Parts: sequence; C-alpha cells; structure tokens
Amino acid sequence: MQVSVIRPRELGAPEISAWRDMQATLPHLGNPFMSPEYAQAVDQVIDGARVAVLTEGDKTVGFFPFERERLGVGSAIGGWLSLCQGLVHVPGLEFDAHELLRACGLHAWEFGLLTREQPWFEPYAGKHLDSVIMDLSGGFDGYAEGLRAKGSKVIKQTRYKERKLGREVGEVTFSFDVTDDRSLALVRSWKSAQYRAMGRPDRFSRPWVVDLVERLHHTRADGFAGSLSMLYADGRPVAGHFGLRSDTILITWFPVYDPDFSRYSPGLALHLRMAEAAAGLGVQSMDLGPGVGWRYKQELQSHTVPVAEGVVRRRSPGGAAHWLRRAPVGRARELVLGNQRFYSLADRAMRRYGRLRSGT
Repeated sequence: MQVSVIRPRELGAPEISAWRDMQATLPHLGNPFMSPEYAQAVDQVIDGARVAVLTEGDKTVGFFPFERERLGVGSAIGGWLSLCQGLVHVPGLEFDAHELLRACGLHAWEFGLLTREQPWFEPYAGKHLDSVIMDLSGGFDGYAEGLRAKGSKVIKQTRYKERKLGREVGEVTFSFDVTDDRSLALVRSWKSAQYRAMGRPDRFSRPWVVDLVERLHHTRADGFAGSLSMLYADGRPVAGHFGLRSDTILITWFPVYDPDFSRYSPGLALHLRMAEAAAGLGVQSMDLGPGVGWRYKQELQSHTVPVAEGVVRRRSPGGAAHWLRRAPVGRARELVLGNQRFYSLADRAMRRYGRLRSGT
C-alpha cells in the first residue's frame, strides 16, 4: 500500500468521488464530519489540515484526514470540534496503524470520537462512550412510537409546553434551513454565554472556529450541507441549532436556547421540530453525540452507537515523549469521566465558577 499526504484543498474530482463512494458503501462512514467537504473547510482556516491518500496499485482504497500539530503529534481534523473521526476506506482494507502514522510523519495520533468498525485503531482506545441516536428510519411517527413504547412522555410534555409558549408569548414557528448570517451570529452569542455560564472554555472565542462555522453555514454540496435551524415565538428567536447533515445523518453540533424562555423547554421543542423536518427529507438519524451529563439527550434517545477515544503511538522516541507529556493528564481525565460522582462534582464546580465569572 502506498500513502501520499496532501492538503485537503489538493483533492481532485476523482478522489472526492472515490471518497463519497466509500461513504455510500459503508454507511457508518457517512457522517458529515468524515466528508471531504468538512476536511476542505477546515483546511481553509488552519494550516495543519492534511489527508493521507491510501492507494494499492492504481486504486484508491482509503482517506485518512488528520491535523498535524507540533512535535509530530496528530489529531482528528478540526481537533476537538470534530464529532466523528477515523479512516474512510473500501471494505476489507488491511494495514498497520503504526506504519500509517510513519507514512504521515506522525509519532502519535489522538482521537476523541472514533467511529465504530475501525479495527486498526480500536486496540488503542482508552475510553468507550455511547453516542445518542434519534432513529428516524421509520419517519418521525416511527421515532415517536419508539419512544412511547419505552414509556417516554417527552414528546407529549414538550408539545404541551410548546402550546403554552404559543399562548403566553405568541405563535410558535420553525425554520429548518435558515441562511441569514444574523441568525447564526445570534446562535453563536447564545452559545458563548452558555459556555461561560457552565464554566467551560468558549469555543467561539477562537477566530478560526467562527470562520469555520461561517464557511460551513454557506456550504452546499452533493450529500453535505451546513444546517441552521431556528424556533420562534411571536417572531422572536427562542432556540437555535447549527450542525452538519448528509443525505442520511443530521449531526447536532451547537444547540442552544434563550434562557429567558427556559420554562417552556424550547431546546427540546427545537430538537423535535428538527427531527420531524429532517425525517421528511429522508434523513435516517440524528446523532446527538455522547450523552454523558446531558439529561435531554437521554430523554430523546432511541438507541446509542459506540464511539471511543484514545491515542495511537509509534514505538519511537517521539511516541515515548508524547506518552510522558500526556499520560498523567489523560489518566486524571478518565478518572473524572468514568466516575459519576466525580463528574457531578466537577460539573457543579465549573458551573459555580461560570456564575462567579459572569457575575450572575
């Protein structure tokens, strides 16, 4: 197998076509974060975006998008923003993960949300998580029936609160595909405030993140699009979401609502409206990401799919140096995330810090 490393912007039409064919052949690779369009958008805003093109003879057999960092360390392309990571490939592909890293000039590759059926990287997973799925394969009615069969009343309760919002504030309306930049800026502003209130780093404080989201908002390609949805009451925005979608999967990325309307559960109402609209377009599922610490995801869940985080290190001085730098921090993080009591204590501490920082 031969490996050539290029920037995503250097992909030609035949390579992009081959990439899409691989995603169509293996549906679990159809996540928009694993698409060539996402890789190319990241390449427009950071310098380290790369893609390894794997070939056997004259046949392209795989694409490995990654981000090159200092000291020979690689991460998922887009780093911690990427909600699905791994190698796009033809069925039955075999190779050695260490040899792939060597060909890419990497001593280590860190992954945070590795998709399933990646046998080359799975032995290096340090933690396994469950990503929450809203199953729309039977349409929205099928999804709703699945929740009712489990005894869930979330749809009934959310619809009641939505009607109450309409009575007390004004008519509730929804738009699945909003294109104006002001709505996106509002969602970013709400999300930044939410990050601060929770004591988390504000992702939108980084200019490249803002640039990337704005580019993706206006990206429309075959089987790929940025997706901005808004919920309104009396014409006033009360909730919004920006994410990515393919023909079959909608990924929730930045969901948020105006806290002034929290008693009406506008976030849940928005998710149900999005699911209904997406199902009408033939989307088979909504992926809400890992459910740890998020009650609303558990309420909307049809089922989960496994994802993993970890790191592949070569047997090299650079790989050993990476272990020395990262292992102690990684073990502490795994301890917190793997223990519900520790996680709850850490979450409360961060929220308390966020309130102090914001003066609320």
